[in-house]
Amino acid sequence: MYQPLWRDERAELHRRDYAKILATIGGLTAIASLAAPLAGLTEVFERKYTGPVYSDGVALVDSEGEQITEDRLSEGEQLTVFPEPRPGIADAPTLLVRFPESEYGEGTNMEYTVGGYAAYSKVCTHAGCMVADRDGTTLVCPCHSGRFDPLAGARVTGGPPPRRLPQLPITISGDGYLVATGDFTGPVGPGGG
Repeated sequence: MYQPLWRDERAELHRRDYAKILATIGGLTAIASLAAPLAGLTEVFERKYTGPVYSDGVALVDSEGEQITEDRLSEGEQLTVFPEPRPGIADAPTLLVRFPESEYGEGTNMEYTVGGYAAYSKVCTHAGCMVADRDGTTLVCPCHSGRFDPLAGARVTGGPPPRRLPQLPITISGDGYLVATGDFTGPVGPGGG
């Protein structure tokens, strides 16, 4: 005897199985779509500093490899610099800031500044993201809103970072370029408490 397909219990079971399969595929697709961005974040958390990269006499260069002259920045400006020869963005990205010398306060090692310039590691001490934003004079990490005061030795003023950004000792060479006089004053990036 003929039974309609929609009343057959076996067919109903197959339709449920089919729905389960589709739901499973949809769920796996959703998980996979989240995995790619999360995998990208691991690069942030796995940054390791293999210093020292800077040492006495190593020139500071911009992203094009150009050495930084004393007049490169105006007061209140900042620039990402690297040691020369530039080993790549993962190796010692550094924030060079310039403010009137009279504005630097406690926490800034003035022996490591020159002509209003101070240099700090750009690698956040919380999760290793690049400190790239500004709010007034405050340096801000875009990942978790860590805040650092470059006028007070890049001390933490907000957010989760456990410690300040280490300062890089700098001076001006005889031919007018900014150069390091040593390596960062503390551990770069997360860890190293």
